[in-house]
Amino acid sequence: MSASLSFYSDNSSGVHPEVLAAIAAVNHGHALGYGEDEHTRRSEAAFARHFGDGVQVFSVVNGSAANVVSAAACCRPYDAVITTSAAHLAWSECGAIERMVGCKVMEVPHEHGRIDVEAVRRLVSAAPDDHTNRPRLISITQATEMLTVYTPAEIAGIARLAHEHGLLLHVDGARIANAAVSLGMGLRECTGDLGVDLLSFGGTKNGLLMGEAVVAFTPLDHVGYVRKQGLQLLSKMRFLSAQFSALLEGDLWRRNAAHANAMAAHLAARLRAETDVEILHPVDANGVFVRLRPEVIEATIGRFPYYVFDRERGVARLMTTWDTTREFIDGFVEALRTVP
Repeated sequence: MSASLSFYSDNSSGVHPEVLAAIAAVNHGHALGYGEDEHTRRSEAAFARHFGDGVQVFSVVNGSAANVVSAAACCRPYDAVITTSAAHLAWSECGAIERMVGCKVMEVPHEHGRIDVEAVRRLVSAAPDDHTNRPRLISITQATEMLTVYTPAEIAGIARLAHEHGLLLHVDGARIANAAVSLGMGLRECTGDLGVDLLSFGGTKNGLLMGEAVVAFTPLDHVGYVRKQGLQLLSKMRFLSAQFSALLEGDLWRRNAAHANAMAAHLAARLRAETDVEILHPVDANGVFVRLRPEVIEATIGRFPYYVFDRERGVARLMTTWDTTREFIDGFVEALRTVP
């Protein structure tokens, strides 16, 4: 069992060796900057094979940037983004949408991370009123912040609701690979084919050094300007592009996500079978939310680091990654069982 592993976050894992090799492979000679290089063309072709020839792809540094660029591409300052009260862009991006785009984030309730569609319907069906912000974008997270997964029918229904009212649908896909594996679908099948207009495609949580991408299924001619003005056009783009090529040209994206999901399922199964730990949400992707007694947290968090959302209620998140091992999980469960 490696003492360096943790359940803290899928951001905590290292870079997959195939990704590191891809970075090293392009680290020779000179190449044009700002995405005008052959390596970026190669990565764009890989995206097209997964998402369709007509998509626009704009690589950025991280997920917050992808969400901000997506919102800025379609929202004006008097517009609004509708999302859940659990959404990363609502509570964990330091108000970046409001600060950088200038529009309002309208929060609605959720169930296990999935958006309350009727609450959204009430907002988008309200009569226009120039005293309030105008909804323009619905944003959902797939897999959700609770590591649950929307069904294809649920996403298609949200997309129809958005389009019927002149809105666009954005998916924060920091863990879209985990969701696709959970659903047994391809990347386009579970996004663009269901009516998604904009996707923040995640790479960092699935084995990359850094990097996400805005994938636009609905063409928006000015996204390139938004990315540049938002300080997200990398000069040495080849090092980001090479990572996406490594992830998407073969099945690395699927292998990494499948392993992470399988480890979460293994963890949940052992917790249910061998402990009295309460699992708080369905385990659809690569994480398990649990309620732990204070003495359990004190006895285990040092050896098996994890994120405690609410120490008073004992709510903790156990994330699995592309490099999580069964031995690490089994050691954690055994440690739980020894706490009186």
